[in-house]
Amino acid sequence: MGKLDGKIALVTGASAGIGRAAAARLTAEGAHVFITGRRAPELDGAAREIGATPVVADVAKLADLDRLFSTIRDSRGRLDIVFANAGIAEGASLAEVTEDHFDRHFDINVKGALFTVQKALPLLVNGASIILTSSVVASKGFAARSVYSATKAALRSFARTWTTDLAPRGIRVNVVSPGLIDTPGLQELQRADSEALAQAGRQRVPLGRIGTPDDIAKVVAFLASDDASYIAGSEVFADGGLAQV
Repeated sequence: MGKLDGKIALVTGASAGIGRAAAARLTAEGAHVFITGRRAPELDGAAREIGATPVVADVAKLADLDRLFSTIRDSRGRLDIVFANAGIAEGASLAEVTEDHFDRHFDINVKGALFTVQKALPLLVNGASIILTSSVVASKGFAARSVYSATKAALRSFARTWTTDLAPRGIRVNVVSPGLIDTPGLQELQRADSEALAQAGRQRVPLGRIGTPDDIAKVVAFLASDDASYIAGSEVFADGGLAQV
């Protein structure tokens, strides 16, 4: 038996990386998982591998979210877990930030997360678990990451305020904040391949290695389960100590 037997979960941004690993982990623990992404071929491939239900959707488009939750309502009728993970990360120094760069990050990372959770509320059971993906960048001052970092700080704030908003329903809202995780997104952000990132991990991370998507997926599965029944409004760093020491 898994820790999430019989649970219904949604993972956004699940075509690759952390979202895909989390969806696989939740499925392995017994949940039926709906996954979203913007690119149908990648999403369908992930769904076949994981055994999840794919729904192509852009979280920045409210009509897509309405269609997503209509699909979940008609298919399963409820949600127990929402992992609002969809996001982008692009580097730009203060002098390089454009209006498009700003809007794209806040539309997907902040607006997308907010309306994903808001539109999930009618389907969420009392005592459900909501998990947001923030980042160590919300606590650090890395160069050329100002807009991206601000979006992740906003998600940390959401976890606090939504915990208060949803307390009467016993819905727990928490944040997982990854450090350096070997994903396609980080490779692009750092302009590096896996070997270069591994070297960075050995040099910068106290535990001496870069993280894997499954390192984060394990934290997500924990926060989704009854093992975390008294954890709410919290930020769980899974960063090998990068932002801690």
